[in-house]
Amino acid sequence: MAVKGQATKNRLMDIAERLILNNGFTAMSIEEVIKDAGITKGGFFYHYDSKNDLAYSLLQRYREVEAFFFSSLFKRSEELTSDPLQQMLVFMKLFAEMMADMDELHPGCLVASITYESQQVNEQVKKITAEIVMDWRNLFREKIEKINLVYTPNADVSSDDLADMLSTIIEGGIIVSRALNDPSILVKQLLEYRSYIELLYKSSS
Repeated sequence: MAVKGQATKNRLMDIAERLILNNGFTAMSIEEVIKDAGITKGGFFYHYDSKNDLAYSLLQRYREVEAFFFSSLFKRSEELTSDPLQQMLVFMKLFAEMMADMDELHPGCLVASITYESQQVNEQVKKITAEIVMDWRNLFREKIEKINLVYTPNADVSSDDLADMLSTIIEGGIIVSRALNDPSILVKQLLEYRSYIELLYKSSS
């Protein structure tokens, strides 16, 4: 029974995620979700107390998926080289290649979509969106600080700023790629960041 219940929750989250990415959080309605899921309103409220509760669960899942995605790429880069700078460069290359291999445009970022309409969500949802962004900052900063233990950057930059720059490039690359219907833009921006990091630490140790 628990497995069936989780399957229903996952289906509801899948539908809600698609609707939010396509139309925005405000336009996503409980009625549309239950219609697509083929369940009753009572069935929906058995699993989720509200639209915000659904959004929170969806963001929790998104947080776990993103953490696994990034950690897997970094783990692979660490298997290929012990040098922290090369690990970051390999990570960026792997990331760009994965984005290039996507059959369609990147569907968008759930955190960005909900943040755009933050006035429509409750404090719990706002809090987890901020926590996810901080997860990204902390992860990327940790990798950059490892580089700084071995290499000296050629410019006065902070680890937080470099970490946030990568998050900004990912988010901005997704938006511009979708706006211009050109998936290569995200890939190019990721590789530009890779080149920047390489130049920032070039000939320094």
